Amino acid sequence: MTAAQPAQTQVSDKQARQVAEAAREKEWRKPSFGKELFLGRLRPDLIDLWPEAAPDPEFLTRLRDYLSSEVDGARIEREDRIPDEVFHGLAELGAFGMKIDKTYGGLGLSNLHYCKALTLIGSVSPAAGALLSAHQSIGVPQPLKIFGTAEQKAEFLPRLAAGEVSAFLLTEPDVGSDPARLATVAEPVDGGYRLNGVKLWATNGTVATLLVVMARVPGKGITAFVVEGDAPGITVERRNSFLGLRGLENSLTRFHDVFVPESNVVGGPGRGLRIALTTLNTGRLSLPAMCVGASKRALAIAREWSAQRVQWGHQVGRHEAVAGKLAFIAATTYAMESMLDLCCVIADDDRNDIRIEAALVKLYASEMAWRIADDMIQIRGGRGYETADSLAARGERAAEAEQLLRDLRINRIFEGSTEIMHLLIAREAVDAHLAVAGDIIDPEAGLGRKARAGVKAGAFYARWLPTLAVGRGQDPSAYAEFGALAAHMRYAERASRKLARSTFYAMSRWQGRLERKQGFLGRVVDIGAELFAMSAACVRARAEKDRRPEGVELADLFCRQARLRTEALFAALWENNDRVDVRAATRLLQGRYGLLEEGVIAPRPDDHPWVAAWESGPSTQQDVRRRIPPRP
Repeated sequence: MTAAQPAQTQVSDKQARQVAEAAREKEWRKPSFGKELFLGRLRPDLIDLWPEAAPDPEFLTRLRDYLSSEVDGARIEREDRIPDEVFHGLAELGAFGMKIDKTYGGLGLSNLHYCKALTLIGSVSPAAGALLSAHQSIGVPQPLKIFGTAEQKAEFLPRLAAGEVSAFLLTEPDVGSDPARLATVAEPVDGGYRLNGVKLWATNGTVATLLVVMARVPGKGITAFVVEGDAPGITVERRNSFLGLRGLENSLTRFHDVFVPESNVVGGPGRGLRIALTTLNTGRLSLPAMCVGASKRALAIAREWSAQRVQWGHQVGRHEAVAGKLAFIAATTYAMESMLDLCCVIADDDRNDIRIEAALVKLYASEMAWRIADDMIQIRGGRGYETADSLAARGERAAEAEQLLRDLRINRIFEGSTEIMHLLIAREAVDAHLAVAGDIIDPEAGLGRKARAGVKAGAFYARWLPTLAVGRGQDPSAYAEFGALAAHMRYAERASRKLARSTFYAMSRWQGRLERKQGFLGRVVDIGAELFAMSAACVRARAEKDRRPEGVELADLFCRQARLRTEALFAALWENNDRVDVRAATRLLQGRYGLLEEGVIAPRPDDHPWVAAWESGPSTQQDVRRRIPPRP
């Protein structure tokens, strides 16, 4: 085994959980709407922060004008690259420094206006949106903003604000959502560290001049480093290609004896995962921003076609089967935008903890935007499946319907897959229970710890459980300030208490085995997401009712749809096929159902040359990184 490819770290299930748990922010120093929601306490006062109507910053106007006149999204799609002049144009506007403080040459935008900018950019080119999102939301600027030293900020942030590109490197060929197995190693040497390993799927990796790299420091744990992209020993071995986001600069990158100075450690040794998770608390908001933009575009495409197309004497949008899809697209787009804007305002206000809310909007928007795009394609039929270029070649009006679907698919995987998001949010949702009863269900806890936990839990549940029996949602006059939407808020309050009771019952029933009940936990989180979406839509509609009265109609429509989904999820908590499905999957993995794979022709065998390459040690591959020429 060479120095360039460290031995794969072997960890047990318990060790993996311990690493993840150690990276969590364990204290709740600020209020949290999401935390209270899962405890059965609906607190609309914590999210009643809707901003007053005000003109957009001048930057957004300039950005809109530039994108409309200078950026050709169809060209980026065809050529599979963002032109050099677009890099330069965005840099001239200051787009690479949107979230960087003005002190360091950035624009210092709020989270709200940053996400509005990403919505604009993503609506023209999702690849360009991903470029700027990965650069600022999880790349070098955000970790340094929160954890960087004054010297690190002064050294790196002005470069990034001026147009240099950054990337975030955590994933490895054998390591995805289980960072305990991280194989990239940073060995301490005189004056710094020697970095060896391979990183996969680094967005911006082929163009970045500054990298945030997560590596294991022996005896210290996972650590974050700022690494110069052109440091000796770094090889970009491949530009990866994907289903969507054509134009994305994504790499397989190797580090072979790369020297990183001690001064480039971010936040101190062993704090890498905590830095990553903290960065993502607000960094995850960038994905919903682009989901909202795509959903708005899908709505426009579906509406225009449904009004134009006539079948059986009526516009297709008036037929019930299509009308239901249009209503879903419109209502859900309104709710997603409400959730996103609300999360941004909460993050900017900085009085509340946003970790649950940001995770919920990422999960919800990525799932719902995919459904929206799928319904939009179904409405357009064959013209939804046909490419925009093909439509134009036949003389029809081009609509990038199928591209929207392809580009959106990654959001259910980016920055935490739906399955991982369910588990992360569920862990936060049961945090209060584990804080008081964790030792009771811990098989390794001794009798003394269990006894103390029993006393603590008894006192907590004696106070908490009675609050779940009766609440404001049972008062017909409650939430009168929400007008026509008051009934939906009362439902959300009752459902919040029901959700808390269900979670408590599950912990009592399964105890330590609850963490294995991923189907149950996923439904708990999905119910919480629906209730958060309902609350956000109602708060927004109430705040904007005088200048946008149609918002009340949209919020009412959304809440009616969300209530049906919520009731189905509640029923599925206890009536489901989870055990049967797991048993069937086990048999499938054992080869019992091989007959299902018969009768087809598999692709020809592939030696997987790139796997062989990253396993082989020091790189002999050509460096394929893209060099953006200096601005004229």
